[in-house]
Amino acid sequence: MAAVVEFRRARRGPASAAVLALAGALVVTACGQSMTLYHPTPEMLTAHAPDSFVVRVETSEGSFDIRMHRDWSPVAVDRVFHLMDYGFYAGARIYRMIPEFVAQWGFSGDPVLDSLWGEHSIVDEPVVASNLRGVVTFARSGPETRSYTLFINLVDNERLDTFAGSGVVGYPPIGVIDSNIEVIDGFYSAYSLPGSVQDSIRIQGNDYLRREYPQMDSIISTRVVHWWR
Repeated sequence: MAAVVEFRRARRGPASAAVLALAGALVVTACGQSMTLYHPTPEMLTAHAPDSFVVRVETSEGSFDIRMHRDWSPVAVDRVFHLMDYGFYAGARIYRMIPEFVAQWGFSGDPVLDSLWGEHSIVDEPVVASNLRGVVTFARSGPETRSYTLFINLVDNERLDTFAGSGVVGYPPIGVIDSNIEVIDGFYSAYSLPGSVQDSIRIQGNDYLRREYPQMDSIISTRVVHWWR
């Protein structure tokens, strides 16, 4: 059995080149995001994540843990490892909460940062796990459009495994909530958002959401707490 390692401690000892590439000194913005996110290098964009790792997600409703599985969607898990470890989602709003379906987030709240990472979308991968309750998955709107938008399945949504649309088939999962899953059921769901809401978020960021949807829940921080090789 692979040994579990407390991630922050492990990064001060011997580590692979991929992990070392992510271990530079952090300069953090007021929202908790590292300035490293504004200057992605080829090494950062291609560094491999651990085989499995746990991310602690602190939200306005409480915290929960997600265990990511690299073998489910390697390229996507590599990407989310980088984004979550460097705080991309600190301040992100849960902008789509559809009871009996999904809770979705992704926009950092800073249009500049979102535009930058939107240009670094990742390749498509096959679906090897199922979109069951508590499973976390990248959203996508066509071929090679996964970048930073994620959703959590609130119920078993196996139909998303084979759903065909916009030239692509299925939504490959990347991880699953393994503690405090009840937190996601408490996200504010009373808003009826227009279809154009994502365009408004891209242009105005969290200023728009605070003004128009002040009760929307948000992510406070994400932190990689354990990893396995």
